[in-house]
Amino acid sequence: MTHNSPAGGVSRQGESTRKALICGSMAFDSIMRFEGRFRDHILPEQIHILNVSFLVPQLRREFGGCAGNIAYNMRLLGDVGAPMATVGRDFEPYRDWLVQAGIPLEHLRVVEDELTAQAFITTDLDDNQITAFHPGAMQHAHLNEVSNARDAAIGIVAPDGRAGMIEHAAQFAAAGIPFLFDPGQGLPMFSGEELARFITQASWVAVNDYEWRLLQQKTGWSETEVSARVAALIVTRGAQGSSIYTRDGRLDIPCAKTRAVVDPTGCGDAYRAGLMHGLLHGLDWETTGRVAALMGAVKIESRGTQNHRLTRAALAERMSESFGAAAARAAFGADATPHPSHPQLSMGTL
Repeated sequence: MTHNSPAGGVSRQGESTRKALICGSMAFDSIMRFEGRFRDHILPEQIHILNVSFLVPQLRREFGGCAGNIAYNMRLLGDVGAPMATVGRDFEPYRDWLVQAGIPLEHLRVVEDELTAQAFITTDLDDNQITAFHPGAMQHAHLNEVSNARDAAIGIVAPDGRAGMIEHAAQFAAAGIPFLFDPGQGLPMFSGEELARFITQASWVAVNDYEWRLLQQKTGWSETEVSARVAALIVTRGAQGSSIYTRDGRLDIPCAKTRAVVDPTGCGDAYRAGLMHGLLHGLDWETTGRVAALMGAVKIESRGTQNHRLTRAALAERMSESFGAAAARAAFGADATPHPSHPQLSMGTL
């Protein structure tokens, strides 16, 4: 059995001008660290009267949201990822950062009577997370239309406003633009019938292992049944790596080597950026999965979701460390140079 067939993305012609349209949230993340374990404070037999409080000595406010995180990681890979999102009247600091990072802004819509979406994330010593999320302007995501991005070669429907996710998936399908369906934390918003429609419209589906179990429960579909409807189903499994299911079978991708485990927030978005890189460049699934694994490993070494600053040369070196020189050449060949519109991103901190 072989898994060396193309990942189903666009061809290698015109690499320097291809763009991915990233439909998803832009958010401010308030990230807190609990220096204990949730399991020691949540009693299973008492969850019907749950009333807990966690002391969090560490608090940071970061730029985040799925669309912003994916676009940032694609930028590090030398790709053009344009976020399509609705943001609030408080967005200006985030906008300034996007300009500095060289990320396209033309598909961001400001909703003046709303705040930008806000996530409040608490992580414990086992890297378990509890998140509260205020959608704010994200609820108006449906105001954006895929047809406004006429030069998109590929797309992704990531967690966003419910109506926006439904409409953007339909718009991608109607326009004949291949897209990755990544329901993420938005998955519980949808019925089994709605999720089945997403899957039949999409070219690829990506979920983590918990989301996959929920998706199975709601649709009643197995890995084989989903991968019969899309080019690939990708399931991430944290420290156990990830699995890619295609009509040819299952391919298991190990984790890339990490130098430190600091903060898991945003690792899934970094992984998705690696997938988008492989799909944009027509890489085979093994290479695509390894690039995705690399991006997740690189991200986990930094706090926040957009504070890692590796150059393409550094990413290629890390790829070689984890998967060998041949894998690095396959992922970061001499022809895979950064897009000319990208300014040099500072290697310092914000």
